[in-house]
Amino acid sequence: MGEMYVPVSIESIQADLFPDVALYIRSGEKYILYKSHGRNFTASDQERLMENKVEFLFVSPADLEVITTFMENNAERVLKDDTLQAKTKGKIIYQTSINFVGDIFEHPEKVSDFSRSKRLVENLLQYLASDRDSFNSLESVMAHNYYTFVHSLQVTALSVLLHAEAYLLSHDEMLDVGIGTLLHDFGKVFVAPAILNNEGKLSKAEVEEYRKHPEEGYQYLKKNTRLSEISLGVVRSHHERNNGNGYPQGLKGPAISRSAQVAAICDVYCTLTIDRACRKALSSAIAVSIMKQEMKGSFNERLLDVLEGIVCTENPAQFL
Repeated sequence: MGEMYVPVSIESIQADLFPDVALYIRSGEKYILYKSHGRNFTASDQERLMENKVEFLFVSPADLEVITTFMENNAERVLKDDTLQAKTKGKIIYQTSINFVGDIFEHPEKVSDFSRSKRLVENLLQYLASDRDSFNSLESVMAHNYYTFVHSLQVTALSVLLHAEAYLLSHDEMLDVGIGTLLHDFGKVFVAPAILNNEGKLSKAEVEEYRKHPEEGYQYLKKNTRLSEISLGVVRSHHERNNGNGYPQGLKGPAISRSAQVAAICDVYCTLTIDRACRKALSSAIAVSIMKQEMKGSFNERLLDVLEGIVCTENPAQFL
């Protein structure tokens, strides 16, 4: 993650609870100190910032662990707090999830803490089930974050919504789906940053190196965690394609688990609809059209229809 400053929504910085860390305001590419360590962040600070339309303050990478721990421990209280609007809850829950993925990518050994992953996805599911516009709430957080971590969360949220509409899953299976999808790109921790960050065309050798990430993620997680076969299947098979043109195993149709089929669809859709340095985001309708026509045969057509029903409507989250 390097020197990425971590955004924290103003609403989640509650004066009496928030850890004592330095807080920064972003101005262009610079981070300007707003509150030093040792000075209380007060309710009037919060009011003033919100009046000035400041949505986020930033925390330095050195304090990420303190903030991540606080937000994860605080998530259940946030969900139960009737004084917070649904959108505010969404910002906090999404921010917590993104910080979690960032922490796991920075410290891969932490992924073995299964209770942490489970608790986090439980809170995410609870929020997604409680707010009709929950998927839309992601947008306000996405603009302030780093691609890989936001992408993991976006794919997870959409995968949960698609599963809920397409299949009758038990809560436990939905948890497995959520955990597997949140960690679907975990294998990228083993890919050289120069390959991951390359905005141009990769060489044949680089493509081969990149394509190892689903299998390497699967093998590491299988050996070092208590993830279920459903979760592990999502990690291993999210780049498989219905027509057999995917990787790492070249599986076809029914040989690909249904959760991996859903993850594959959500992964591609979210890649097409998020801004990248090399390409502007596509609209939902255009992204679905490309997946149905230009990528015909790659995905389960029934699931593509369900995706279209979710994302090409006024309220994308109406199906939970």
